[in-house]
Amino acid sequence: MYKSGLGLSELGGFKNHEGFDGVMLGYPGADFHLEFTFCHRHPVKPAPTLEDLLVFYIPDTEAWVQRCAAMLSAEFQEVQSFNPYWSTLGRTFQDVDEYRVVIQQAAWSNEIAP
Repeated sequence: MYKSGLGLSELGGFKNHEGFDGVMLGYPGADFHLEFTFCHRHPVKPAPTLEDLLVFYIPDTEAWVQRCAAMLSAEFQEVQSFNPYWSTLGRTFQDVDEYRVVIQQAAWSNEIAP
């Protein structure tokens, strides 16, 4: 779901490492990755909140439209943002566990918005 929706590559993974399975998804050469794990001994029930957000900034309009379409094709559900800020220039999507991803049509800035 995340791999196709966000255009990520599978960078690595593991099986039964001290009772955990996992997969790392990201962009090759980037300084980050997302790691999804599953514990066989003590499964954890997802507990997302409306403000647990993974935000991707995509300033190019065509690339933003394509990424939003890919999110829907990957079976993310579009939802209303809890914080109206994210609806101004973006769209919010939710996975099957109700975790949220914002695809923002803007360049990221470290400046605090007014």
